[in-house]
Amino acid sequence: MPRVCSICTHAQRSAIDTALLGGEAFRNIAERFGTSTTALYRHKSDHLGKRLAHVAERNAEADVRTAIDVVKQLKAINGAAIDVLKQAKDAGDGALTLQATDRILKQIELQAKLIDLISDGTTVNITISPQWIELRSLIVTALQSYPEARQAVADVIQDVETGQANAYHA
Repeated sequence: MPRVCSICTHAQRSAIDTALLGGEAFRNIAERFGTSTTALYRHKSDHLGKRLAHVAERNAEADVRTAIDVVKQLKAINGAAIDVLKQAKDAGDGALTLQATDRILKQIELQAKLIDLISDGTTVNITISPQWIELRSLIVTALQSYPEARQAVADVIQDVETGQANAYHA
């Protein structure tokens, strides 16, 4: 039988979700709410995004209130970060300006993730892997008897590796 998520059943789940969405450090949240950082990580990766994505579909009143609270709190955090940035710039405090800028960037990234503009999936660049380099060499060598095909394949490989391969997606 699968384990029940201790965060999903926590009495202060809404506050924990808000802290997670706000980018607060796992260890700080764990200390404040008496949870483990592992449970927070699992909850955030396995349940939090799915829960927010399905709020509209399920139309559950409690979930809608939680989502609205999250949006309000994100707006409040954004406003506070922008205020700090303005004050830091006015005071000539370079370190605080950079910290506020970093916080604003994290908020923008979080908001983009929430509206699915950024994928959390892993990106793999195969063009730098040793296996790809070996395979590329074998392909070009195999085409040595066919100079026109060899050149065409070499051109395509070069375009892919330099990011200019859009023309080949017809």
